[in-house]
Amino acid sequence: MSEPGPLIPRPAATVMLVRDTSEGIKVFLMRRHSEMEFVAGVMVFPGGGVDDRDRTADIAWFGPEPTWWAERLGVDVGLAAALVCAAARETFEESGVLFAGPDKGSGDPGIISDASVYGEQRHALEQKSLSFAEFLRTERLVLRADLLRPWANWVTPKEERTRRYDTYFFVGALPEGQRADGENTETDRAFWTTPQAALDEFADGKSFLLPPTWTQLDSLNGRTVGEVLAVERKIVAVEPHLTAKKGNWEIEFFNSDRYNAAREGRAPEGFVRKAGAQRPGKQPE
Repeated sequence: MSEPGPLIPRPAATVMLVRDTSEGIKVFLMRRHSEMEFVAGVMVFPGGGVDDRDRTADIAWFGPEPTWWAERLGVDVGLAAALVCAAARETFEESGVLFAGPDKGSGDPGIISDASVYGEQRHALEQKSLSFAEFLRTERLVLRADLLRPWANWVTPKEERTRRYDTYFFVGALPEGQRADGENTETDRAFWTTPQAALDEFADGKSFLLPPTWTQLDSLNGRTVGEVLAVERKIVAVEPHLTAKKGNWEIEFFNSDRYNAAREGRAPEGFVRKAGAQRPGKQPE
């Protein structure tokens, strides 16, 4: 009996929230709690899969149009709009940060300075009893697509048999007055950190980073928020490969030598590294 083919990857979006501090640029990270079915204990950015309602969202939009995003991301216009919508929605659901402003009908809508007033709506979004489009329309808000930048695209290895994602990474500065809290059902730790500190924690065996997260942290390291937002990234899909070596899975991609050297022998509780068990594929979005 032949083996089944690889799973079809699900489109997903994740956002690297950044801010400047006296210690340098910091990024917002969350840790998946130990009881999660998929990649428990792993550090991630806010994000998740594209919802069907993201694809049909009829919302007020300010900033680069979906055609602009489609060209940069290398996808069709419909998926581009859905990815931007999912990026904003998931960021709000998982961190409380809202890339939106009052819908004034025309001109610069400004930015919401205190997103905590929408706590009930945030909970309803997480429970899927409210769509992001319905939320924005009811509260007379406009999506601020101009606050996001395209950054990277990673696809879960074909060898992953649990679930696969085709994830687009965005970067966005924390809006003035807002705060990221990480109050959601999927994580047990949320914090701001410099990219270097996060990379060092991983290398010291104090945390676990999957290749997409590790690589993006490495790409932010040493930059300011202004420099990050000014970068025009060419988005090229990266799909690592998994190779079984001595009973463990080795991850192969363009920077895998550095990553595997830091990863060797380290994994958080609940994250299985043995070949034939749960495989360290794509970061959970």
